[in-house]
Amino acid sequence: MSDDRPSDGLVRMEISRIRIDERRGEQVVVLKEVDGNRVLPIIIGISEVTAIKMKISGIEPPRPLTHDLLQSTIESLGAVLDCVVISKLEFNTFYAQLVLDTAGESRVEVDSRPSDGIALALRTDAPIYVAEEVLDQVASSFGL
Repeated sequence: MSDDRPSDGLVRMEISRIRIDERRGEQVVVLKEVDGNRVLPIIIGISEVTAIKMKISGIEPPRPLTHDLLQSTIESLGAVLDCVVISKLEFNTFYAQLVLDTAGESRVEVDSRPSDGIALALRTDAPIYVAEEVLDQVASSFGL
């Protein structure tokens, strides 16, 4: 998949901000539509927030973190992270896939939590996509 991905029900997103919901004590990564105004807030864990913030800030840990290890493993196997797709929202839980291009020129999809996918996408410069229907679900849930 290229950055010029054809319209196939997926919307290109980028990280807009990371915030802490102080009332609930939750960390939220907010994705924003690249060519539009829609946003997608996703509650994520503290480890993933740390991994994302470290990469954005350019901080290199002395030893590989889990997402660095996964990136290294994918590359060592001769594969490339083509993109991350947040594909489903079910019972307030988001689902995602890592889309890998393998050395044998086949495509493999691996289930992932969106937060792990986002942290890995930052490390590999892979695009992040969200299914149009997921954005529609979030908009209707919040009355947007």
